[in-house]
Amino acid sequence: MPYEAEKGNFTLALAGDTMLTRKLIPFKEEKFLRLRDILRGADAAFANLEGTVHTWDEGTPGITQGTFMTTDPKLLEDLKWLGINMVSCANNHAFDYGEDGVLANLRHLDAAGLIHAGTGKNLAEARAPGYLDTPNGRVGLIATTATFRPWNQAGEQRPDLRGRPGINPLGFQTRYRIDAAAFEQVKRISRELGFEKSDERARKHFYSDKEIPDAKSAELSLLGNRYLLGAGFSIETQANERDLQDNLRWIREARRQSDWLVVSVHCHEFGGASLLTASTRAELEETADFVTKFAHQTIDEGADLFVGHGSHFPMGIEIYQGKPIFYSVGNFLFQNETVGFFPADAYERFDLDLKATPSDFLDARTAGGKKGHPSDPAYWARRKNSGR
Repeated sequence: MPYEAEKGNFTLALAGDTMLTRKLIPFKEEKFLRLRDILRGADAAFANLEGTVHTWDEGTPGITQGTFMTTDPKLLEDLKWLGINMVSCANNHAFDYGEDGVLANLRHLDAAGLIHAGTGKNLAEARAPGYLDTPNGRVGLIATTATFRPWNQAGEQRPDLRGRPGINPLGFQTRYRIDAAAFEQVKRISRELGFEKSDERARKHFYSDKEIPDAKSAELSLLGNRYLLGAGFSIETQANERDLQDNLRWIREARRQSDWLVVSVHCHEFGGASLLTASTRAELEETADFVTKFAHQTIDEGADLFVGHGSHFPMGIEIYQGKPIFYSVGNFLFQNETVGFFPADAYERFDLDLKATPSDFLDARTAGGKKGHPSDPAYWARRKNSGR
């Protein structure tokens, strides 16, 4: 008996960053319901679920200067009503409520029957694909994030110790290539402020040579940044080799196990000429070089589609080897101004006391809507940019 999937007919709908804090079912606007029909009519409808699905007593607040993003577990039914049936969990808000928050998020997604990828109880689980079976074929999802804090990463399982819950990382390193005159000045700063001796002591202690380059090398480390001697000035980014190879390995596995394969990457990192000229985030036009390279590699390894998100506005589209690369699909549901609760640290940043409410905090951080996301139409309107 031939399967329907053998006909090659498959539709996939892509939605971007989804920060969900309000019900969706009550809204009846005609265009909104048409959007719902599009999502429901697709074989697979993807979104980046940015935040932690948990109740107020699940998880412990982490440390961040962003939004402590909470989605009430009951709202997953609204997301399913809208038509979303597979989500990425790999993003910089996945760890807002720590390891217990990651585990709560997984429990609630499983209970709701939503296919997910990008976080797990350990690194192998976080790297592994999610699979959605449809009448027109099986779609696999690999999800990773380049934007995270070191302690957000899932940890490897060992025979004698369990792994650490967290995200599937796609780490990267930024190097600043500078000319000889600037390189000598960086060396002088490092020497005169004692950083050079500090590095020497660290190399003789617990750090490896690759973590702190030798002072005689053509590479210097200063205040967390790495500088290379070059003929001019440029910025280079390179993916962490282990993260790169591990993700490509799981992409090859998912290719063997599915009819269609989607690779999702959350990324706040930018590149290109606009990095040196843009005065606001919304004016940045290109993603970092390592993301472009990774997108190409995912297609080479068998992905049918690459979907990026994290910028909160749409970015360019590339057709590579006949397959689409969406460098950012922008926002979908951006409800991070109606979050129900925040930890004390968030309020203290703006000198708010224990009597302050969530709206007091939200108003303080945006200066009453005069800065940040609420103030810039680029996050809410269609973007004309066509750069990669």
